[in-house]
Amino acid sequence: MAQTETTGSVETRPGKLSPATVAALLRRIPFTISVVGAMVVLGVVTTSLWRPLEDRDLFSTVAYGLPALQDGRWWTPVTGAFFALVPLQYVAVAGGALLLLGWSELRLGTRRTAAVSGVCHLAGVLGASLLLLPVATSSWSWAERTATTLDVGFSTGALGAVAAATVTLSPPWRGRARSALALYAVLFFLYIGLLWDLEHLIAILTGLAAGPFLVGRRPRLARPTFTRHEWRLFAFVGFLVVALIRVLLYAVPSDGPLGASSEDSSATTVLVGAAFALLLADGLRRGSRRVWQVAGALTTLTLLVSVVVIVVELRSPDVLDAGGGVSSSLPELVVDALLSLLQLSVLILGRAAFRARRPSRRARDAAAGAPSGAGRPDRDTAVALLKEHGGSTMAWMGTWPDNDWFIHRAASGDPVGYIAFQSHRGVAIALGDPVAADAQGRAETLGAFVDVQEARGLAPCLFSVGSEAERWGAARGHRSLVVAEEAVIDLPDLEFKGKQWQSVRTALNRAGKEGITYREGRLAEMPRGVLTQVRAISELWVGDKGLPEMGFTLGGVDEALDPDTLVGLAVDADHTVHGVTSWLPVHGPGGRVRGRTLDVMRRLPDGFRPVTEFLIASACLSFKEQGADLVSLSGAPLAHAGGTADADALDRLLGALGEAMEPLYGFRSLESFKQKFSPRNEPVHLVFRDEAALPRIGLALTSAYLPGSTLRDLARAGLSARHVGR
Repeated sequence: MAQTETTGSVETRPGKLSPATVAALLRRIPFTISVVGAMVVLGVVTTSLWRPLEDRDLFSTVAYGLPALQDGRWWTPVTGAFFALVPLQYVAVAGGALLLLGWSELRLGTRRTAAVSGVCHLAGVLGASLLLLPVATSSWSWAERTATTLDVGFSTGALGAVAAATVTLSPPWRGRARSALALYAVLFFLYIGLLWDLEHLIAILTGLAAGPFLVGRRPRLARPTFTRHEWRLFAFVGFLVVALIRVLLYAVPSDGPLGASSEDSSATTVLVGAAFALLLADGLRRGSRRVWQVAGALTTLTLLVSVVVIVVELRSPDVLDAGGGVSSSLPELVVDALLSLLQLSVLILGRAAFRARRPSRRARDAAAGAPSGAGRPDRDTAVALLKEHGGSTMAWMGTWPDNDWFIHRAASGDPVGYIAFQSHRGVAIALGDPVAADAQGRAETLGAFVDVQEARGLAPCLFSVGSEAERWGAARGHRSLVVAEEAVIDLPDLEFKGKQWQSVRTALNRAGKEGITYREGRLAEMPRGVLTQVRAISELWVGDKGLPEMGFTLGGVDEALDPDTLVGLAVDADHTVHGVTSWLPVHGPGGRVRGRTLDVMRRLPDGFRPVTEFLIASACLSFKEQGADLVSLSGAPLAHAGGTADADALDRLLGALGEAMEPLYGFRSLESFKQKFSPRNEPVHLVFRDEAALPRIGLALTSAYLPGSTLRDLARAGLSARHVGR
């Protein structure tokens, strides 16, 4: 059997680089070693390693740029690649070539790295000269000044090679690396604008375009898919860049292609503005809904003001300049407006990632049907009730911050029970069974929830509820249908014996032979390196889908960081994480955790193959030892709904949604996989008032599972409005 370790953390130890390992690594990068060696040798022969090249006649002989080409020195794009302007710059030039070219050569191979770095170097050097040639004698001071500049070094080719080598990375690292390179190139060109910044921009764009051809495929301009974490990261970086630009332009004024930076701002104004941008960036990183609203409003206002100022300057520049109302040049105003538009686009397109919010007291009381100031029905109240009275296997999903909480109170004001819910498209979707002390309290909570939501003009429905809530609805004339079957494993008598457990035993035995161990603990307490691997596995899985990461009853890494949630990891001897599962608590009365519910289940694509069977089986054994009664493998959403001829409208919609999502998310394949563990299947119901609400409920469930998705996204998934309301 595989070794099982239950611990609060996973230790990581850095690997040791022996001389033999370093020698083997160097043998894999002969082109890089040749380039760096040529730089050092030529530096010694020409004494450039200790005497500044830019102060000697040799500089004009070997340096490249528009003046060199105009004077007929056609060899300079080659000779200039192996020099540096001053001795200290050799550290950056040679060291940068070793790191950038070396990494590219490890990813692409020697021949492809040599070819693409040479092409990108020539494209950057010659392309910059061609772009500067027609504007060299214009009134554009930046172009006139840059057109007379000479440059040396191979950083252009090295950056181009790195850009091309990003094609070998897997999502999401491929997109992140390309975004970082593009951001660096564009910002440095716009706000600093030296000759080599223009060369770097051209080389990086060339490398990004050439990369796919190097690995035998055509470039694709498909719309990328981002997780909540990545949307938050993009918004965070956007406001961080704003803060850095403010400080850098004040500390080091530039005269780039946008014109000279303003010197009218005071240090206090710059620092306060930068500090406020940093505060917004931190709030966006945490996914704060309130910060998202403030950031969106300020960005919109900034964009509108920029547009107005640009229009005024175009119509009457003399008046505006004389009044001192604008201190930036017109090109800088246009770029600032474009950056604001980009920031606003990220905030709008990624709006579903910013849902961490605390509703106002009035809003919470209104949702609970209580008078303003009567109480604060929030997540803390819901969690306290859940731990006191216990709940269903899906109850902990209702504590996630994307939900709202309806708190039913007695006449005394004491909470009786609660229901977690979300509102989408005019529908209040209750998530799971109500939580209360007994059946009567749960029935009262259900009745109060339905009455209050209907009074608010919403169509209430109960999603993923058990038989008790289904019977409650039937007694009141409500309709219902089975939307999934929950796979439950009873732990007290669990033994992996018999033919039906053969695949599970095989996974456990194989893991032991291959050195795979099971580690269990709280993800938030694990080392940063482990969390980074878990995020990478999750984002790699999402990056391969045509739609965003799903929500509602499907959690991700953010939910797995909850301290009440355990994660199980499959880790090899090199501390590589091959798979991850997260397990939500199932509470019984008195706060006892009587079981666990499977949420996240993701694997490394090229890792240990039966990792999922290994993780679930190991978790079952661990929870059994801890005294748990059951493990729920959940009910795969949209997996049960059929598409039969006599199915009603909502059943057809869910069936169509499930069929369209199957190639992307594999719900029905997942449902079949769970049967390997011989579970007992419990029906999971959707309860609703009548057929009139079916179109709204169907669209609301789609919005709940795919927050932020547009109709175009759904159409791409193969859905059609004709499935709704038949």
